[in-house]
Amino acid sequence: MLNIDELKFDEKGLIPAIVVDAVSKKVLTLAYMNRESLEITMEKELTCFWSRSRQELWIKGETSGNYQHVVSITADCDRDALVVMVEKDGPACHLGTDSCFEAPVYQSENRSEFSLQGLMNLLQGRKEQMPAGSYTTYLFEKGLDKILKKVGEECTEVIIAGKAQDKKETIYEIADLAYHVMVLMVQAGISIEDIHRELASRHVIDHKVKQEKMAGDGMK
Repeated sequence: MLNIDELKFDEKGLIPAIVVDAVSKKVLTLAYMNRESLEITMEKELTCFWSRSRQELWIKGETSGNYQHVVSITADCDRDALVVMVEKDGPACHLGTDSCFEAPVYQSENRSEFSLQGLMNLLQGRKEQMPAGSYTTYLFEKGLDKILKKVGEECTEVIIAGKAQDKKETIYEIADLAYHVMVLMVQAGISIEDIHRELASRHVIDHKVKQEKMAGDGMK
């Protein structure tokens, strides 16, 4: 772990902090920290910044309730910029949007950005708008039983491909299963954040079990 003394604050005593959603990996905002706000951030595990306009410290969420719970802080190779991974309680932007970066400037026609959250947003849009000719619309129209049947079918396909040790086919079938599970999630009102929190809680439990086992083995 780096010591704060190894970081390079600018002539005003500030260092830029790029805040990223630990679940979606989406960039939420760019803010600035001084040494004191960074220390508060690490102590409270809540993002605390230095407001250049108001010339004061501020903890994100103090007034809005949209706190950002710190998962990790990483410095760049020059030690003069930070990436802060967070789990957020609400929108990051003061305008009420999920991220401060919501205004597209350029989009390549040859490349497209993909994320699981982006796919979830698309599926949610299909459920709300039900555009004709969409397979996803078809699943939502047929309802829960059809969605569950497809999840079951895709589970079987994954097992068959995995048993055959066909890596390419297994990847294909896992992707099919993931899509249909995400359709089920939208149908059931389950978010990626819900799954992330559940897996994270299991990770903590697993870590504790390993620690306890190691301690027990050491006593033998």
